[in-house]
Amino acid sequence: MWDMVLNVLKDERAIAFSIVLLTAFGCTPASMTESPRDIQLSQKWELQPGDVVAGRQVLGGLGDISLALNGDAIYAPFDGRVQPYKPNCVIFSSEEMPVYLFRLCGLNQQHFGFRRAGQALGTGDELRLALLTKQPDGRWAIVEPSKKIIEKMLQPS
Repeated sequence: MWDMVLNVLKDERAIAFSIVLLTAFGCTPASMTESPRDIQLSQKWELQPGDVVAGRQVLGGLGDISLALNGDAIYAPFDGRVQPYKPNCVIFSSEEMPVYLFRLCGLNQQHFGFRRAGQALGTGDELRLALLTKQPDGRWAIVEPSKKIIEKMLQPS
């Protein structure tokens, strides 16, 4: 009988040790370090989101659509990647739309790294969204996003 009790205790210690190891190493989320994205715009406007004028940050510019999020989330329209871009802005890219980038400014809680379609990219009160398309010379130009894509970004799937 004592052998059986000792075996149970050994098993319980092994289980407890395994739980400690999984908690310490196995269940820790991977760090989401993303390097900032640098893009060259073909349009030459002097002021861009993230620039500073007389100590005040430029929040939006030509080509940006402003949306009232009221603290709600904006969602990935496709599987893709979120990277930092200038202060308070991110770039969302997707292999499903390789010639387009989404520039999203004004998000408070940004989720960097790979995101599945329908997952939150971040939340905010006001979102400034620009859709960029790749030009033959490698630079990016701001174009009008479709209403359907914006609707998809405003609703979780």
